[in-house]
Amino acid sequence: MLYYLFRFLEQYNIPGSHMWSYISFRALLTLILSLLISAWFGEHFIRFMKRHNISETARDASIDPFGEKKKGVPTMGGIIIIVSILVPVLLLGRMRNIYLLLMIITTVWLGFLGFLDDYIKIFRRNKDGLKGKYKIVGQVSIGLIVGLTLWLSPDAKINENLTIVKQNKTESVIHKSEAVKSLKTTIPFVKNHDLDYSKVMAFMGDNSRAAGWVLFVVMTILVVTAVSNGANLNDGMDGMCAGNSAIIGVALGILAYVSSHIEYAAYFNIMFIPGSQELVIFICAFVGAMVGFLWYNAFPAQVFMGDTGSLTIGGIIGVIAVIIHKELLLPILCGIFFVESLSVIIQTQVFRYYKHKGQRVRVFRATPIHDNFRKLDSQLDPTSRYIYKKWPERQFHESKITFRFWIVTLILTALTIITLKIR
Repeated sequence: MLYYLFRFLEQYNIPGSHMWSYISFRALLTLILSLLISAWFGEHFIRFMKRHNISETARDASIDPFGEKKKGVPTMGGIIIIVSILVPVLLLGRMRNIYLLLMIITTVWLGFLGFLDDYIKIFRRNKDGLKGKYKIVGQVSIGLIVGLTLWLSPDAKINENLTIVKQNKTESVIHKSEAVKSLKTTIPFVKNHDLDYSKVMAFMGDNSRAAGWVLFVVMTILVVTAVSNGANLNDGMDGMCAGNSAIIGVALGILAYVSSHIEYAAYFNIMFIPGSQELVIFICAFVGAMVGFLWYNAFPAQVFMGDTGSLTIGGIIGVIAVIIHKELLLPILCGIFFVESLSVIIQTQVFRYYKHKGQRVRVFRATPIHDNFRKLDSQLDPTSRYIYKKWPERQFHESKITFRFWIVTLILTALTIITLKIR
């Protein structure tokens, strides 16, 4: 809204109005505004939730040894995150941008899905919350909407990069002058080669391009669902998910910015995506909301984000990666989310396999994997056999676990950025 106001005032040579045409100015202003909103709104939100006794019940001590101390802490703090993202974006973003609209829809959609889950847990006194199949349907639906929009919208185009080898064997990169619909995506660590979904479906013959778009939509659904669930599983300790997501958001902001700048895109030999600069505005709001939320969510937490926040955060990360054609980097960038999900899958499948044989076998002490590091020997099921019972050898406090997970995410983020050069 303010973007269009000041661009209008620029016609009348109003001092300072031209600043709103610079993406760096609007991005930093969005970051600051998001931080301020989360800090101010967060305080009032926590007071409101406490006044109405909308809080976390005591957690099972066998899962969370510090759970008793968290009784009475307000939940559904994801509302703070969503408001802190949407308000700055609506004020400072260019709302005619297809990518920004997709991000707003994703935020509202998954925020509402997570809100339903938290509502059932708190007000219906059902700890299971929204049934898993309904969550999956909601995640698949937004993935389908995003995938189809990127397929069918005439505004979702890229300028493909071309590498030219000159006579002295030096390489230079230029971009096609015409923006086109493209099924290419960046492959990490591979130079001068992008994955083309239509070539993957080449066996379809004349229908390979249409089949490629179908594969792209399916890939979008898988990415959004997987990252959303991964973030949801990572949200189990004070500050864990918010901190990891803020770090991941910085990396996505860098990738979105270089993808939106034709010179940087040529330098790094990646696709130039016109219009993706507005994603930088959204990402700055996202990072600001995460950091601002940590003001209240860092140990000891004054508020929990709940599924309202965690499902939304993961979906946002997945959709941004798909839009900038960097979804194949997510296993590296979101390595923590990936490992959390993988640990749950391994634990569940191994337990089910041995259960049919009349045995109770578990791989880890507890999953998601962050719970494995805070569970005591005395809290283990005496009727079960644990494959990694002695790992770790002692219990860690959750604040130490959280900081170490942050450090791992920092390393993975640096590795993700380095892939722009190591190819």
